Amino acid sequence: MSSEHGKRVAVIVNEFGQIGIDGQLVIDAEEEIVEMNNGCICCTVRGDLIRIVGNLIERRERFDHLVIETTGLADPAPVIQSFFVDENMRSHTVLDAVVTVVDSRHIWHHWESSEVQEQIAFADVLLLNKKDLVSSAQMEELKRRVRGMNAFAKIYCTESSQTSIGKILGIQAFDLKNALSIDPAFLDEDAHEHDQSVYSVSIADAGAVNSHRLTAWLNRLVQEKGRDIFRIKGILNVDAEDRRFVFQGVHMLLEGRPGRPWQLGECRRNEIVFIGRGLEEQKLRQAFRECLV
Repeated sequence: MSSEHGKRVAVIVNEFGQIGIDGQLVIDAEEEIVEMNNGCICCTVRGDLIRIVGNLIERRERFDHLVIETTGLADPAPVIQSFFVDENMRSHTVLDAVVTVVDSRHIWHHWESSEVQEQIAFADVLLLNKKDLVSSAQMEELKRRVRGMNAFAKIYCTESSQTSIGKILGIQAFDLKNALSIDPAFLDEDAHEHDQSVYSVSIADAGAVNSHRLTAWLNRLVQEKGRDIFRIKGILNVDAEDRRFVFQGVHMLLEGRPGRPWQLGECRRNEIVFIGRGLEEQKLRQAFRECLV
């Protein structure tokens, strides 16, 4: 939501990992950004979610809308549940819509995941993203499959998740009866489980990164382990340049760009988060250290 939309938005960002990357990627934002990186927003830190929302409610005059950005691994049901089981949230907020972004290029590898199925099923709005990376036939098949899982959601095909803010914010689309029809137990606070085989590895190191070594390592890594790497996000000090290098990846796709300038006297920390299955933490750490100057 980087466009000029005239709305005041508070954003809660949930990180699946020990390092907060996403909050650093918001450039010149007037939105209120709150990071939560103790775990999944829908279980271990839900108490923190309720507390943070409560604190934001006390500053209600500073924003018009609240956006909760969960990790891509979150079960949406317990997040929705928070708006109904906590009296303060129930009294002062209205759940407007559940928006799910679907990776059109890579979703085919994850259909059996319960998190994927639940995120699609509970959505009021579905953004079928990366339309530029799939054929029209693949996109039509994706629409068919998604519609089979969710007959009511609004569906938009997007590139880089670009869409009008009016299609996702202030649309009054959430229906409690529909949510209960999907999962009659979703208001049960103990009805949540995770795929324990998926976890994160976080790396934080000072120093400068050699761009040639970094490129060679990442290319080799995605070739060998790309199927098991669901997400990579990083902010790096590459070749001691004046600007951060920001990169992210999904499976075997990687992209990077210059980020915000480093400030004078700022500690130039390299921070990377991997999310996936079967990640070898020590090998990842050692390989990254070999990229340092």
